[in-house]
Amino acid sequence: MSVAKIIEVISGSKKSFDDAMKQGIARVNDSVSEVTGVWIKDQRAVVSKGKVVEYRVVMKVTFIVKASSGKK
Repeated sequence: MSVAKIIEVISGSKKSFDDAMKQGIARVNDSVSEVTGVWIKDQRAVVSKGKVVEYRVVMKVTFIVKASSGKK
């Protein structure tokens, strides 16, 4: 039996929404293993002087919770 957990992450990029998502997933993957999916909950852009200066995504990241050793 598998158990999954979902965490909410906010990530930003100066390039694009896609890059913000990819950077966020890569960062989560540094500390959590077995990431299985992501849902983009929201997208926002930071604007300065009429230009987009940062793209931000709010995502829910799903990963598998490992069983502790000794427990089934």
